[in-house]
Amino acid sequence: MIDRYTRPEMGHIFSLENKYAIWQEIEVLACEAHAEIGESGITHEEAAWIREHAAFNKDEVDAIEAVTNHDVIAFLTNMGSYIDKDVPGGSPKPSRWVHYGMTSSDLGDTALCYQLVQATDILIEDCKKLGEICKRRAFEERDTLCVGRTHGIHAEPMTFGMKFGSWAWELKRDLDRLRDARNNVAFGAISGAVGTYSSIDPRVEEYVCEHLGLVHDPLSTQVISRDHHAYLAGVLATTAATCERIATEIRNLQKTDTLEAEEPFRKGQKGSSAMPHKRNPITVEKVCGLSRVVKANAQVAFDNVALWHERDISHSSAERVAQADSFIALDHMFQCLIRIVDGLVLYPAQMLANLNKTRGLIYSSKVLLHLVDTGITREDAYKIVQENAMATWREVQQCEPGTTFRQKIEADPRCGKLKPAELDAIFDPRSFLTRTGVVFDRLEQLEF
Repeated sequence: MIDRYTRPEMGHIFSLENKYAIWQEIEVLACEAHAEIGESGITHEEAAWIREHAAFNKDEVDAIEAVTNHDVIAFLTNMGSYIDKDVPGGSPKPSRWVHYGMTSSDLGDTALCYQLVQATDILIEDCKKLGEICKRRAFEERDTLCVGRTHGIHAEPMTFGMKFGSWAWELKRDLDRLRDARNNVAFGAISGAVGTYSSIDPRVEEYVCEHLGLVHDPLSTQVISRDHHAYLAGVLATTAATCERIATEIRNLQKTDTLEAEEPFRKGQKGSSAMPHKRNPITVEKVCGLSRVVKANAQVAFDNVALWHERDISHSSAERVAQADSFIALDHMFQCLIRIVDGLVLYPAQMLANLNKTRGLIYSSKVLLHLVDTGITREDAYKIVQENAMATWREVQQCEPGTTFRQKIEADPRCGKLKPAELDAIFDPRSFLTRTGVVFDRLEQLEF
């Protein structure tokens, strides 16, 4: 992922320095496990020496890999040189115990899962923070009237707080999925060439995984099965879709023709190189764009599940790109939305103007039900309401003065049983919100 979207905390996790540091810890733990078990020949003193002297230099590893064309061998060679550097001449080299009975995937797969746990922990905190902001803003705007839209068309009155609340609940589900995916990928495997432990005691695997906070894979081949990684990638894609949903709503509400909400426009910010008046929703547009990357990368993870026999390496190159990019992109998306949602500028007066834009059409459902209450069949009531509604629509569409929907209902003799006081209640937007308290009572119980 390019630096433009990479936050240092997340970028570091997928850096070679961090990967090599995890590799070093796994190799040292394996040596300590061998010494603890006492069957391979390594002494506690040698394990302690390895712990104290183990080190690596990234540039040196890169130089060795340029010759060996094998990253693990390059790393082990470099790490071994530091372990043996101060060993007295003629003494056995402690580095001979490093990687004892292991294969490259024992090291690489266990380290990768550890990295994915580290990265998921950051996203979990991101998700919690954004969710808490959405919940807070929901209560701030619980009484802010706006029109609800279905299919992009005005439907019925609602409150803007419900939008924030809906986002909060979805983020809570994302948070639960992220936590579950974290546990599902927190596995390690040190089982040898094809998973038979032919050259290494299973207790080494258990020891290493326990010290890393991982669960040992109950049956790995040479690799940890990629369904773990695919599940995580799917959760990242779902979470990205949530971010896209929030961003898309803000984009739609910021359109000049709607203008009910607007992402913060910073002092000194410019909207267009050609049109000085522009205030474009560029940040939420970026969120929508990056969500496509995360969702597309999930397909890469699904394709990585079906490897040949006990393993091949076709997944490796794809993972190196897709996993880092997905985590870095999603982390950036969260950081953008944390700032945008927290500072989202609202225009309640414009919301009210939009609510009244269709001259009362949004009250048609209430008129329908009240006509039914007078004894008219639902089919006949629907016909009466629709005829008057369509007449109002035509006037709205043509920008003709005309009468309001209520005035048309009042003038229709078929609606004569609807008295003025009853019509006042029908055409009161707050009448649609008498039961929304239960929504916010539920939201009050939401915890991140």
